[in-house]
Amino acid sequence: MEINIKTIEDVKVAALVGDVDAKTAPSVTEQVTPLVEPGSKIVLDMTGVPYMSSAGLRSLLSLYRQATAKEGKIVLVGLSEDIQDTMSVTGFLDFFQTSETLEEGLIALA
Repeated sequence: MEINIKTIEDVKVAALVGDVDAKTAPSVTEQVTPLVEPGSKIVLDMTGVPYMSSAGLRSLLSLYRQATAKEGKIVLVGLSEDIQDTMSVTGFLDFFQTSETLEEGLIALA
């Protein structure tokens, strides 16, 4: 699992590369949670994530709850069809705003 974090204007962008599963989800939570601040805008670029387990979904939900509690926003970008299907079936897509590309994600948070 590789996590690259950068800032574009006032948006924190965390690009994830690799599977998000029981082994890697804790490090995702550990590295992305500090980005959640009052009023924060976060893009999770998941273009490089081919697979996400239930542990990964729990990490996303935890991030969502923390961001919402601090009036922040999270946009998921580049979800694979499989991950979108899983999130749709489980109701997770109801919590998140999604975009196809990083550019669209940044516009959604503008």
